[in-house]
Amino acid sequence: MMKKALTVSLLLAVAPASHLAAQDKDAPDERPAATVPIMAPPASAGPADAQNLKAYVEKLVSFGTRHTLSSPDHPTRGIGAARRWGAEEFARISAACGGCLEVQNVERFDYGPRIPGGVNIVNVLGIQRGTGDPNDVIIISGHIDSRVTDPMNFTDDAPGANDDGSGTALTIEAARILTREKHDATIIYALLSGEEQGLFGGKLIADTAKARGWNVIAMLNNDIVGGTKGQDGRTVDNIVRVFSEGIRSSESLEEAMARRGSGGEDDGPSRALMRAADRVANANRNIGLNVFGVRRPDRFRRGGDHLPALALGYPAVRFTVGVEDYDHQHQDLRTEDGIKYGDTVDEMDFGYLAKVTNLNVALARELANAPPAPKSAQLGGAVSANTTVEWEPVKNAAGYRVYWRRNDERDWTGRVDVTGKAEVTLPGIIVDDHFVGVSALSAQGHESIITFAGLPQRNR
Repeated sequence: MMKKALTVSLLLAVAPASHLAAQDKDAPDERPAATVPIMAPPASAGPADAQNLKAYVEKLVSFGTRHTLSSPDHPTRGIGAARRWGAEEFARISAACGGCLEVQNVERFDYGPRIPGGVNIVNVLGIQRGTGDPNDVIIISGHIDSRVTDPMNFTDDAPGANDDGSGTALTIEAARILTREKHDATIIYALLSGEEQGLFGGKLIADTAKARGWNVIAMLNNDIVGGTKGQDGRTVDNIVRVFSEGIRSSESLEEAMARRGSGGEDDGPSRALMRAADRVANANRNIGLNVFGVRRPDRFRRGGDHLPALALGYPAVRFTVGVEDYDHQHQDLRTEDGIKYGDTVDEMDFGYLAKVTNLNVALARELANAPPAPKSAQLGGAVSANTTVEWEPVKNAAGYRVYWRRNDERDWTGRVDVTGKAEVTLPGIIVDDHFVGVSALSAQGHESIITFAGLPQRNR
């Protein structure tokens, strides 16, 4: 078998929130640390445009099929034409922002049960370099490939409007909005190939992150994010599901046992990222979405392109519609017994897709302008009425936010802000009965995800 090789082609290289309110249910009697002065985050560069999103999806559908095994060379049909169009859209956005995007193809020849003869997997990336540490990376992604009922059928039309034209359109629209601003972290807008054949694009972006030494702050994977109709006839237009793992799939047995001993099964980095999405949604009620935080890595016995990132230890979540209609996923285009099947544009809700785009933009903006989360945080206070918390200082952090909750609560119920040091004592908080976490704050009030306290530091 041919050895896999990752290659990069540079298509274009040009020059270069609000926060949770404190809750006092379990608050200590005194607040021993200073509060960080919070400044207002920068104004939004504008909301997502539903008509833009519709135009993107219609263009994607116009390629007939975007199956991974379809033609890479045909000028108007197949996966190659779709990828070239995606790269052209990133180049157009880059021209509008004075060359702020580097557009790259990252590719690797790969094999699998659904690609037995092998095929070149190509991810199209738009890279917006950060003004701080460029290795701190936020990834916004969707998969550009599509399929019908038979995953090996690469000749019939496979519109893939919602799955995953919606995630591809969201990623391009997010790039249009966020490139109007500068951010401390690098934001990578990723159009991934090969998802339907075995998450190959997800594996390639995760391996690219590892090979390039990226410190992945978050991967926001968007897959089926443009519909509001359910299989049973219900309409859900105010909820987006965010799937996240608790115990890290990348942990060794020893690390998993340490997490078990600390009670941190519900507090891995992916779960913290899900909570950050919920916090941002609550702080931006004008978006009009509630986050349904689903406590499993993906839908039951199904998967998406964020899973390979989790396998390498990166915080990653999947955004998906609040309710799914399976007649319009992975279906041959047909009508049977009066029921229309197929993943077509007319089954989508572009106002809803704009909401999910706005949430991605708000979350990416928050995390890209916050310091990274502390690498580790430690607890003390055994046989004591107080809990002590210490954490590894974060470069350029203006302060920290220490959270706690009673062990029978799922969400944080108390907090205190700390400046000038990387430790605090929580009077009256008994360590046996509470979980604790720490986030890092910028001078403008942007907040990282929360690091669970009480676990040993790990390399990834």
